[in-house]
Amino acid sequence: MESTVASKLEALLKLQSIDSQLDEIRRVRGDLPEEVQDLEDEIEGYEVRVRKFDDEVAGLNESIGVRRQSIKDAESLIRKYEDQQTNVRNNREYDAITKEIELQKLEIQIAEKKIKEAYYQIEQKNSEITGTKDRLEERRKDLINKKEELDQIVSESEDEENKLEQDRDVASTKIEDRLLSAYTRIRKNVRNGLAVVTVKRDACGGCFNTVPPQRQADIAAQKKVIVCEHCGRILAGVEQRVY
Repeated sequence: MESTVASKLEALLKLQSIDSQLDEIRRVRGDLPEEVQDLEDEIEGYEVRVRKFDDEVAGLNESIGVRRQSIKDAESLIRKYEDQQTNVRNNREYDAITKEIELQKLEIQIAEKKIKEAYYQIEQKNSEITGTKDRLEERRKDLINKKEELDQIVSESEDEENKLEQDRDVASTKIEDRLLSAYTRIRKNVRNGLAVVTVKRDACGGCFNTVPPQRQADIAAQKKVIVCEHCGRILAGVEQRVY
C-alpha cells in the first residue's frame, strides 16, 4: 500500500513539475495571445462596419437614382400638362391641369430636397468610412507586429514545449482518473498553478501555512494522499531541513 501511494505522489509531483515548466513558457508570452485575439476581433468589427457603411452608401446612391428618375417623369408630365392647357375647353379644365402641374413641381422640389439630404448623408458616411479605414489600417499594422513578436517567442520555445506536452501525456497516464481530476481542479483554483507541493520549513509549499508535526509525519509516511487543510493542495512529501 505504501509503495502504491508513494508512486501516486511521485507521479503527481512529476506532472506538477512538467506543468510548472509549461506555465513558465506560457508566462513568458504574457498577454500576447490575448492581445492578438483582441486585435483580430477588433479588426473584424471594423471590417463589418466598413461593409455596413458601403451598403448604406450604395442604398443612398440607389435612392438618388430613383428620385432623379422621378424628377424626369414629373418634368415629362409637366410638359404634357402644359401642352394640354393650350387645348382646354373651359376654366375648370384649365384649373385642374394647373393643379396637376403644381403637384408635379412640388414632387420635383421634394425629390430634389431628398437628393440633397442623401448627398449629405453620403458625405457623412464617406467621412466615417475614411476614419474607420484609417483605424483599421493601424490595427492591422499592430496585429502584424504582435503576431511577429508572438511567433518569435513561440518559435524559441516550440521544441521544448512540444517535448513537455509529450512528457505530460505520458505522466498523465500513470495517474488514476479520480486523482487526475482532483489535480486539474486544484490547479484551476490556485493562482500559481501549484496543485502538488511539499512541506518546506514546517509549512505548506503552496500557501505557507504551518503544518503540524503529526500531520508532517503522516505526510512523510505516504500511507494516504493528504491535502493542506488551509489551501487544499496535495502535500506530496516533507523536505528535510539542512543544518
